[in-house]
Amino acid sequence: MGQVAVLFRLMPQGVDTNLEEMARGVRSSLPASVTVRGMQVKDIAYGLKALLVSVVMNDQGGILEAVEQELAKVPHVESVEVMEEGLL
Repeated sequence: MGQVAVLFRLMPQGVDTNLEEMARGVRSSLPASVTVRGMQVKDIAYGLKALLVSVVMNDQGGILEAVEQELAKVPHVESVEVMEEGLL
């Protein structure tokens, strides 16, 4: 079984959302089998910023959807989108 690198874009509920708090929530919500490779704040428009989260996980059925659902449960996250996905 190989590994998959995935880049998620998490959109906050508003321009005043604390992205550092969101980042802490991301780290605590992910399963132990998922490794966070990096996080970055990206300007979107009109003061709105997104949190880009890069993770590595085992390539097994259903894990991507499970991680996406866990990220959607993080406080102050409005939406989660898979931006990139690739085998390592």
